Amino acid sequence: MTLVDQPETETVRPGWVRVCALGDLEVERGRAALLGGTQIALFLLRGADGADGRVHAVSNFDPYSRANVISRGIVGTRGDAPTVASPMYKQVFDLRTGVCLDAQGKDPIGLHVWPVAVDGDDVLVRWDVPR
Repeated sequence: MTLVDQPETETVRPGWVRVCALGDLEVERGRAALLGGTQIALFLLRGADGADGRVHAVSNFDPYSRANVISRGIVGTRGDAPTVASPMYKQVFDLRTGVCLDAQGKDPIGLHVWPVAVDGDDVLVRWDVPR
């Protein structure tokens, strides 16, 4: 897990925090990072041409199992939506919005999502503490 203990000292642009290098991420494999006391899950997706695509950042906290496991989830798609399925009870979340697309018979609960930018080899997250 990548640790960023003091987001304010790691700020590259105002409001943005460098989390890791792009090379630290594997395509379609989650990585966890700790920003302050909040765990986030980062996902680098395959681009349409097979090259590296977009990076997504969502809460690593699975609201159904109440464990920090989303970074270990299974990456997939539903229509045009990139998704991750929780490794615990298999709820499926849209990586763009955090919306739960398949709640497995339970009430839908979403994941917090953070905007991500890639600046050269730096992966930046627009940092706000989730509610």
